[in-house]
Amino acid sequence: MATVKASMAGTVWKIVVAEGEQVTAGQDVAILESMKMEIPIAAEEDGVVTKIIANEGDFINVDDDILEIN
Repeated sequence: MATVKASMAGTVWKIVVAEGEQVTAGQDVAILESMKMEIPIAAEEDGVVTKIIANEGDFINVDDDILEIN
């Protein structure tokens, strides 16, 4: 199991995948907003999204969990 983590502090602007969805390494799974910039967050490995941890609108810090891929 892999956990996708925030690369910087910001607000979760959009989760672009759903639980149960197949993703590939490099695919964007979420978009953070920080200092009026949109920062895409990509999966680091192939797998299925098993759990979405962060919700749209949540403020998260560096290395906070966003979702799990199995």
